Parts: sequence; structure tokens; C-alpha cells
Amino acid sequence: MNLREYIKPLKKPELEQFALRCGTSAGQIKQVAYGHRRASAGLAVSIDRETGGEVSCEEMRSDIDWAYLRGSEPGEAA
Repeated sequence: MNLREYIKPLKKPELEQFALRCGTSAGQIKQVAYGHRRASAGLAVSIDRETGGEVSCEEMRSDIDWAYLRGSEPGEAA
């Protein structure tokens, strides 16, 4: 699932709470979700954590070697 799909059904208060848990604003989440900005590595980790892995770091930032950071092989579940 991508971030746009994840936030689409959220009502405004839910999106604002989600953004707060991620340490950012609802506007920033929307900017990332709709491709106007790229998530920082830290935000990608926060989104992964707050979505319970439904929106993964790998999906948002494929340019980062997450497998190395997770200590697993590419494509291997951590």
C-alpha cells in the first residue's frame, strides 16, 4: 500500500493525529503522499512505524538500502 492509499479514507482529525504521531504536519504528509515532496529517511521510518508496516520505508524511499539497515537481504522480511 502506498501513503496516498493509506491516508485517503482518513478524516481530517484522523490525518492530523496520524501526522502528529509521525512528528510532522498533515500538510507535509499530503505533500509526500501526492508526490510533491520526498519523505526524509526519518519521516519514512515514522510512517512505517505508525502504519504498522502497511506503508513501508522501502515503498517511500527506494533509494535507501533499508535491507542493510535492517540487517536482512533485499526482499527478505525483517
